[in-house]
Amino acid sequence: MPRLVDHEQRRREITDAARRVIARGGLESATFQSVAAEAGISVRLVQYYFGTKKDFLRATHLAVSADAGARFAQRFAALGEAAEPREVIYAMLEELLPMNDERRRDTVVLGAFQAAGLAGSGLSMEETLGGTRWLVSAVADQLRRTGDSADAERDATLIVLAAAALTQSMVAGVHTNETATELLDHLLRRIPGPDATRHSK
Repeated sequence: MPRLVDHEQRRREITDAARRVIARGGLESATFQSVAAEAGISVRLVQYYFGTKKDFLRATHLAVSADAGARFAQRFAALGEAAEPREVIYAMLEELLPMNDERRRDTVVLGAFQAAGLAGSGLSMEETLGGTRWLVSAVADQLRRTGDSADAERDATLIVLAAAALTQSMVAGVHTNETATELLDHLLRRIPGPDATRHSK
């Protein structure tokens, strides 16, 4: 009998290969040929699953975002419904930090997508900024829960921008995991509210 092919698994293998290629050489290095070589498959097979370069780039970006979403969901489940707003915000932002090799790679990949979007190549900025917009909205919702944020949307935007800058400084080697989490905790302690003196972890 012919071996059954798991198409979703095959697509995942291709997008994983694309992530590795992009992390090493930037978005421009991700071609059908380079991704096929990285995945150990034929160019024709990559073209079968993704008809155009933009198709596999879009799928790769979505795969990175989906992995982050899965981490968020797991972290939220561990916190429970009674978690304080700062605990929830801390959990969301800490999951963005490149605390291990895999997350560092994904930070580099997302940065490559954003840089290409700014230059007018790759995916559009509208496509690449969806995750950031979701995060700002989620943080703003938690700030409203504290009852102490007069402008939750702007406060959330500043918090998310600060966290994004922190991720980049970690990739550049400016901050370690320990100093980054200390800075994140310090940032959230500056938000007024009844649990302001609690450590967010």
